[in-house]
Amino acid sequence: MTTKNSLSKALKKEGLRFTSQRQAVWDEIKSNDDHRDAEQIYSALRKNNLNVSRATVYRTIDVLVKNRLVRKMDLGDGRSLFEPRLDDEHHDHMICLETGDIIEFYNKELEDLQDTIAKKYGYKVIRHVHQLFVKPIK
Repeated sequence: MTTKNSLSKALKKEGLRFTSQRQAVWDEIKSNDDHRDAEQIYSALRKNNLNVSRATVYRTIDVLVKNRLVRKMDLGDGRSLFEPRLDDEHHDHMICLETGDIIEFYNKELEDLQDTIAKKYGYKVIRHVHQLFVKPIK
């Protein structure tokens, strides 16, 4: 399914109509793999002379997150960052508290351990969010 069709389907599911402004928000998010907050996405759109309201940016991001087209990372300080989910490859994040750097990683042993723990308690992992908040070793 094309990403335009994905956006149209998500908007329809939420009872919203497809607009060029909502497409612009989706295009901006897909334009790179950076982890950005809604204000950074809004600023990038405005910098490119796109006439999109802040409310449209926030509402569109909410729809994209709800429909699993965008991942939301809660940083625990009231701020959230977003990244496109163009592939469905799972990864976790390390977030440096000093620099703000975000390192994406995947570790099969860690994934297997989580599955083993869930199974021990009679559950199956459906999805998870794993974020490590780190500081450089000095």
